Order: sequence, then structure tokens, then C-alpha cells
Amino acid sequence: MSEQPKLADKHCSACEGEVAALQGEDLEQYATETPEWEIVDGHHLKRTLSFEDFVAALLFVNRVGEAAEREGHHPKICLDFGKVEFELYTHAADGLTENDFILASKIERLYE
Repeated sequence: MSEQPKLADKHCSACEGEVAALQGEDLEQYATETPEWEIVDGHHLKRTLSFEDFVAALLFVNRVGEAAEREGHHPKICLDFGKVEFELYTHAADGLTENDFILASKIERLYE
């Protein structure tokens, strides 16, 4: 039996037409794969990461920006001295989709 690929190894898919937001058990399953991320009101993911200083945080933001651009899925990013706050959701679904969890996993991998 083959193992499912990790979210960080997947790629975001283009949102075409109406996209349904994850709910219920589906949402909970993805949440178990990204436990560091907070699900806010069942609508978006949120995570704050800490860094030694502004430069380290900025360099990380640039790496995340490159990954987001490759995936075609872009987070809200708030950069501050020694910390970066991310918010993810899919605008087309007005909620969370697999793409959000994929990008969250990729951000985690970069932070490791």
C-alpha cells in the first residue's frame, strides 16, 4: 500500500469556477496535518513565527514569497521586528481549501 504524499510535497491547484470551502471532518483532517496553525472561525489559518531580528524575519518572508509565487497561492503577511504573522484562506471559496494547508505545510518546512 502506498503512502499518501505529505501536504508540503503537493502543489496548489488553480481555483476555477466555484470552489467549496472545507468543513466538518474534511477540515479537521487537514488540521491534524498542520497542528501549528490555528483555524480561525473555520475560515482562515493563522500562525505567528519568531525570529532573532528584523533581517532574519525579512529573509524568511522573501523565501515564503518565492514559494507562494511558485504555487500561485498567496498569504497575507505581516512583518514586524522578530516576528512574521501569516493568514491563509482561499478567496474563491471564502474559506479554507486544500491549497491553504499545502502552503501552510510548505511554510512550516521552510521554518524547520
